This record gives sequence, structure tokens and C-alpha cells, in this order.
Amino acid sequence: MATHIPKGREAESLMQGPNWVVVDAAGQVLGRLATTIARVLIGKDKPNFTPYMDCGDHVVVINAQKIRLTGNKIEVKLYRSHSGFPGGLKEVPAKRLRDRRADWMVREAVLGMLPKNKLRARRARKLRIYLDDKGLARHAGQKPQPLAP
Repeated sequence: MATHIPKGREAESLMQGPNWVVVDAAGQVLGRLATTIARVLIGKDKPNFTPYMDCGDHVVVINAQKIRLTGNKIEVKLYRSHSGFPGGLKEVPAKRLRDRRADWMVREAVLGMLPKNKLRARRARKLRIYLDDKGLARHAGQKPQPLAP
């Protein structure tokens, strides 16, 4: 059986008019939430998914500050960055980072689960993350729908 590949007008219709989805991160586990968001950004749940096209939806994540880490990760997990100079390694524990930059933690988790290809940057632009639920008011015009579990 041949795989259906959209061409022409059908392919253009995939690119136009993506939906907007809102995800409430309060009390959800970081990794499981990131996989759900990544699937929506890629468009894997759509029946007309095409691997080489950006057919995913826009995702708005609210309450990122209330994200949950399982086990001992809140104490043990380290986020590392390097300046490129000798001795330029910085390590920040997740416990200290969650208070100030919880949105960055969610973004790093989601971007790590996206495929490393040319569509990654375009898909990453469709992700908006807010620390509380007040950020949802900025996207009222797009009428985001809650993500079905």
C-alpha cells in the first residue's frame, strides 16, 4: 500500500490556518508535558501529517511555574551552559532555576524533543510559554482551545 503524500493545493492547505492550543502546566510532570507539546508542534496527531512539512499547531503554555519534577530531580538535575572560554562552565540546579526561569526549563525540554532538522526553528517559534495564566489574555484573538488529553 502506497503512502499518501499531499501535493499542490492539498499541501498548501496544510500550511495555512494552524490551530491554537492552550496547555495548563500546573501540576504536570515536565517530561510528559514536553512530549505532548512536541507532538502538537510537529503535527503528529493530525491525519494529514507529512514529515517534511511544518503542519503543527501553535501552543500556548500557561502556569509554567507550577511544573512538577519527579523523584529527586529538583535537587539533582543540573542545567549546564558554557561560555567557550577555559573554566566557563556554569551549572545551575533545577531548584534555583524553577523559581526564576521555569518558562526556560519547559522550552528546553520541548526543544530537546523536537527533531533536529531545518523545521526545528520554525516549530519552536510556534511555542509560547508564560509563568502564570495572565499570558493567555495576549492570545484571546486567536481563540486557543484547551488540549484534549
